[in-house]
Amino acid sequence: MKKLSPAGPGYQKLVEIISKLRSPGGCPWDRARTKQEILNYFLEEVYEAVEALNSNNPEAAREELGDVLMEVVFLARFYEEEGLFTMAEVLEGINRKMIERHPHVFKTKEKTTAKAVLDTWQKNKQKEKNRDSILDGLPASAPALVYAFLLGQRAAACGFDWPSPMEALKKVKEEIIELEKSLQSRDQQQVAEEFGDVLFSLVNVCRLLGLNPEIVLRQANKKFDRRFRRLEKEIKKRKLKIQECSLQELDQLWEVVKKDKKG
Repeated sequence: MKKLSPAGPGYQKLVEIISKLRSPGGCPWDRARTKQEILNYFLEEVYEAVEALNSNNPEAAREELGDVLMEVVFLARFYEEEGLFTMAEVLEGINRKMIERHPHVFKTKEKTTAKAVLDTWQKNKQKEKNRDSILDGLPASAPALVYAFLLGQRAAACGFDWPSPMEALKKVKEEIIELEKSLQSRDQQQVAEEFGDVLFSLVNVCRLLGLNPEIVLRQANKKFDRRFRRLEKEIKKRKLKIQECSLQELDQLWEVVKKDKKG
């Protein structure tokens, strides 16, 4: 196993690099950036990190996690320049929180279970933040698919959940029947509501299977993208134009592509 070196010096060096880039006489491009611009880069890097982590490529994961970390330090730098807080205070705060939220590890050393740890975590968080609802504090800016996942996760933490993925799947089937009925009514508002219920139910099945729907859908998108590009190549091989192919021809070629593991 590779011997781990202390992360502290490297982290401090990164903080100093960002500080120098933003200081007078530093990098003109970095000095001209705004908090909102770096926030956008931060979100982009997070998605790239997710992509790398799912690629089973350690080198790519290492690089992308470094990029995410750099954006975190960059964002903290704005607050330091405004005299609001420093990166050291960010680290001090998260270190203190992790120790306080894990008393069974750092204090009492009492034996516990994963469920008990989660229950205590949620109770402490709700008390610290002075929240009225267990759903308070969810990121409103999160994509709808992620938000649905987080809603189900929070509700499940207090026992409001299906006993198994199969039970949750039954709910999906019920919602699909409701969607079919709404399609017959041709009421667009009702169709939209029922379709949303189907999606929300599917997200919970995904969660109960231990999967993140955002990641699963991204993988499905990549698979479709890969297969469709292969379909286009097959059509070009036959010296045809995709717009001139019938749906039956496209379906037949699609099945060929699906059977081809390269596609």
